[in-house]
Amino acid sequence: MFLLGDAYERFMGRWSRDLAPQLVQFAGVRDGDAVVDVGSGTGALTAAVAAAAPSSRIVGLDRSEPYVVFARARHRSERVQFEVADAQRLPFADARFDRAISLLTMNFIPEPATALQEMIRVTRAGGTVAAAVWDYGEGMEMLRVFWDEAMALHPAAAANDERHMPLCRRGELSTLWRAQALTNVSEEAITIETPFSSFDDYWSAFLEKQGPAGAFVAALPAGDREQLRLRLQGRLLGDGADRPLVLTARAWGVRGVIPSATKAGE
Repeated sequence: MFLLGDAYERFMGRWSRDLAPQLVQFAGVRDGDAVVDVGSGTGALTAAVAAAAPSSRIVGLDRSEPYVVFARARHRSERVQFEVADAQRLPFADARFDRAISLLTMNFIPEPATALQEMIRVTRAGGTVAAAVWDYGEGMEMLRVFWDEAMALHPAAAANDERHMPLCRRGELSTLWRAQALTNVSEEAITIETPFSSFDDYWSAFLEKQGPAGAFVAALPAGDREQLRLRLQGRLLGDGADRPLVLTARAWGVRGVIPSATKAGE
């Protein structure tokens, strides 16, 4: 079970750890808050909450048991727990938490509106619901470069490009949040750097069979895989020698406050 978590860490988890503290700050998490992390994966966001809010209690939920096992082993604290659960059916009573947050998950949930409704249900009136997803279309340079070259080699690869996923463009998260009658809705760009020690550090991440890009690489014949590697190498290094690379990654973050009427029923 650790293998899946390790693979995700090498592919995307290392960037999740850099993005997570910024989402915690954007969500306004305060020390002492009860927080639920929906789609907690390998635990990056939960760990960021624990670091920023030393007396808070945090529950991380993910439908993937291997991720939950990995997170439990990595993040041992009596204030933190990880459970296997579906974001569309949260196993909690109403109004249990002060904050419900989600990192890089909402666009992978089959019914994101249902998941958001559940996050609202388990959060108290006046509490905050916040999330962030990568801007796959333009802002996630690591993947944009990959798919541009993959499509140049195989035009049919366009069907796999994450840029077609829901909620990854400017305004889409905030539209979803406002549709659920959340107040004080705000959406902002959150940008980090994604440094790679070498081209091989960049390329090897796609050999982990993680996400649509990893699945695409795994399905390629060996010759085509090598052609893609060479195209990417030329794109990122030109005719120069191997060197460290620094790309950028932008996510869209959204937050909203639950009005009292939502909980009053009323």
